[in-house]
Amino acid sequence: MLVVAAACTPQPEAQETVGAVFIEPEPTETHLGRIQQLTFSGNNAESYFSRSGEQLIFQRQEQLGTGCDQQYIINIDGSGMRRVSNGFGRTTCGYFIEDDERIVYSSSFQHDEACPARPDFSKGYVWPIGNFEIYSSKPDGTDLIQLTDNGTYNAESTLSPDGTRLIFTSTMDGDLDLYTMNLDGSDVRRITTRIGYDGGAFYSPDGSEIVWRAMYPQTAQDTADYLNLLEERLVRPSNLELWLADADGSNAKQITNLGSANFAPFFHPGGDKIIFSSNHVTGGRTFDLFMINLDGTGLEQITDRADFDAFPMFSPDGSKLAWASNRNGREEGETNIFIAEWVD
Repeated sequence: MLVVAAACTPQPEAQETVGAVFIEPEPTETHLGRIQQLTFSGNNAESYFSRSGEQLIFQRQEQLGTGCDQQYIINIDGSGMRRVSNGFGRTTCGYFIEDDERIVYSSSFQHDEACPARPDFSKGYVWPIGNFEIYSSKPDGTDLIQLTDNGTYNAESTLSPDGTRLIFTSTMDGDLDLYTMNLDGSDVRRITTRIGYDGGAFYSPDGSEIVWRAMYPQTAQDTADYLNLLEERLVRPSNLELWLADADGSNAKQITNLGSANFAPFFHPGGDKIIFSSNHVTGGRTFDLFMINLDGTGLEQITDRADFDAFPMFSPDGSKLAWASNRNGREEGETNIFIAEWVD
């Protein structure tokens, strides 16, 4: 059901642009050609290409440790950065839809215009699973339309290659499962049912398969811990593996068994490999990009930095890779958006 979001009027604003800076890849990063840095302060992550390949939508916290992530669009040459969400609550998971005529993202503003409270890390490293609804708008932030309205977590939306279905994660039925729906929010279908966290799903280039990250409890105590955290709207993402299935969720199979946190999978344009982020080599907060065949063979390291590289996405023509990284930061913990020429 469509619900016009009337609580706040979007107020997009242009940002002063520094302009792209070119940096060299590490000698071992042989798949990366010329690298451009597109953002230069704060936390910037989850950048996804428009269908034209000329723009990226991403989430941005302008200053480290203050404020909430909002949605921005930037040209791939680093120009024209502008905020497209309304500045209230927290947003996540933006994506271009309808041949770049609209965008979709999730926001908490309908439930609370203030920034959500930070999670209680006395329980270890946890992610908050707050009240997020999915919205669509024009790329300038106007004509905001609410697509979900269930008072739970609805986020991590991406689009099928034919442009007709969104896949997303929701707690609408009590667990963190994958769902699909039409672009107007109708015909919602649950496609995973196993207890545990299913999230960050993407379609294959031909639309026949999906890949996602999952954390399924292995013991009764693991299950109790997971469900207790979920009651508090939290999830502990320390042991995520990648799964592959048909587009309707059938024939699911695990494709990594690396331990640690493996997430942010995306299909190589050829449809025969998955690029993703993992800390399985070094552990802790050091994440690199890796690529793997659909059958779990042929693991290959793509980035080689002692910091954070994640959220990779290939451009529609396969010539570029966009991702988020701590490299070349001006202060510790700063995460920026980078784009590189891809070398197969």
